[in-house]
Amino acid sequence: MHVTTRSADAAKCVKGATGDWEVIIGMEVHAQVASEAKLFSGAPTEFGGTPNSHVSLVDAAMPGMLPVINTECVAQAVRTGLGLRAEIKLTSVFDRKNYFYPDLPQGYQISQYKQPIVGEGVVTVDLADGEMVAVGIERLHLEQDAGKSIHDRHATMSLVDLNRSGVALMEIVSRPDLRSAEEARTFLTKLRSILRYLGTCDGDMEKGSLRADVNISVRRPGEPLGTRCEIKNVNSIRFVGQAIESEARRQIGVIEDGGEIEQETRLFDPGRGETRSMRSKEEAHDYRYFPDPDLLPLSFDQAYVDALAAALPELPDVKRRRFIETFGLSADDANVLIAEKPNADYFEAVATGRDAKLAANWVINELAGRLNREDKQIADSPMAADQLGSIIDMIGEGTISGKIAKDLFEIVWESGGDPRAIVEERGMKQVTDTGAIEALVDEIIAANPDKAVAVKEKPNMLGWFVGQVMKASQGKANPQAVNALLKEKLGL
Repeated sequence: MHVTTRSADAAKCVKGATGDWEVIIGMEVHAQVASEAKLFSGAPTEFGGTPNSHVSLVDAAMPGMLPVINTECVAQAVRTGLGLRAEIKLTSVFDRKNYFYPDLPQGYQISQYKQPIVGEGVVTVDLADGEMVAVGIERLHLEQDAGKSIHDRHATMSLVDLNRSGVALMEIVSRPDLRSAEEARTFLTKLRSILRYLGTCDGDMEKGSLRADVNISVRRPGEPLGTRCEIKNVNSIRFVGQAIESEARRQIGVIEDGGEIEQETRLFDPGRGETRSMRSKEEAHDYRYFPDPDLLPLSFDQAYVDALAAALPELPDVKRRRFIETFGLSADDANVLIAEKPNADYFEAVATGRDAKLAANWVINELAGRLNREDKQIADSPMAADQLGSIIDMIGEGTISGKIAKDLFEIVWESGGDPRAIVEERGMKQVTDTGAIEALVDEIIAANPDKAVAVKEKPNMLGWFVGQVMKASQGKANPQAVNALLKEKLGL
């Protein structure tokens, strides 16, 4: 059994009535494999089909129907293992996991137990305070998903939709290396980002493509691990954090009141913000695992792994380091930009050959801010990368000021078009003629003689004069020229 070497961090401990408690968290993440067909049949995997319309004879467990492995699902599992810096097992075995599955017609699940396809790996998590945490990955195994039981369509019967039955899942099991709700949320966010970069899972938690079982226990700092409870099928990153905080408080309360924690499976109720008991927790022997007699061991050679590794995309950690080194970005800006691959690709298209820090500022603040307000993804942005790049070019050239650039951004966002042509057509060019600017400066100073005297004793009043000149020029005057002329004429 893995024993974490992390020492207790007092800042992350939870305060109980009788002292500090350390929260120990491990996660089992179920990621739906991005594949057009199921793990052992050719039935489609699209979300949202008519109930029981994506079901083959294999999925329905008709007599004589045998499973046949989908090789693309195998490749996706290997890619994911490589992305997790994990050991790839050249031979693995599929087992039957026996349990009462009302929505799996064969009455057992084909999974992997003692010999999974991927072994130990690691995910490095960057926390908001700059701390880096290495979260161990114990294993990744392939298994088939169950169908869906529906209990609210009939007064006396439950209905079963088998569309998900047999869909390929990767179960990614972490070590108990997480110590707070924040760490767990950040880990799951990072893991989802890696899967999306790899293209092995779309990470859409609303559609059930990514679900997390969260194992939680508490202990006094330095003591042995406590009894854990498993929170099943948490379907949002926010709910993961809430479930951890609620369950940790519950366990601490039970122990401090003289009780003992029972190992069990629980569910999180987001409406009430609490967990509730579902069933006693099973152990591995309860499932009576044995190798599936219908499937030979899965074997491939190192050349197969190497070919998949050679075709992997640049992953988040590598991209983050490159953005910092190549573009001179801060770690915080790089973290924001690499979180989702489409955002990183968009930024890189804007930043290449331009002022990268200015590009990052516009992508993070103006573009992402507007997308968030309109609840859009970057793929839906009406502002193409070349259009934003053109606006940034004109700022650098001095053709437009920062204020005019924001007005131009609004016009292009709403109406489209070539930013340069819009600037020409609408007369939005920045005024750089010092003679014209000097005339405005003289006019403002002449109209405010009292302030012109007072500014010598209160130099911060210069900003007022700058604002008046910019207002008079309708924001078109070059701010640097305005500042220089005002300082000269006011004797500052």
